[in-house]
Amino acid sequence: MGVLTELPNIGEVIEKQLNLVGIMTYEQLRECGSEQAWLKIRLIDSSACIHRLYALEGAIQGRMKSLLPPETKEELKEFYNAFSK
Repeated sequence: MGVLTELPNIGEVIEKQLNLVGIMTYEQLRECGSEQAWLKIRLIDSSACIHRLYALEGAIQGRMKSLLPPETKEELKEFYNAFSK
């Protein structure tokens, strides 16, 4: 396990995917942002779902995805829906 698995919501699978798309550190994840990181993962894993997007945002914010504010979840849901049609 690497440094990303120390973040909330990031297990070994998501960490490996982040590493595959060039994101190795929290700083890189934060700079990339959850939406762009999710899009990069989506290119290598078409099954990347909205929960993965929530997990990435939660990791950036330092909280479990279930504790994201409703407004944030709604914004992420709109973004996800725009790319999953």
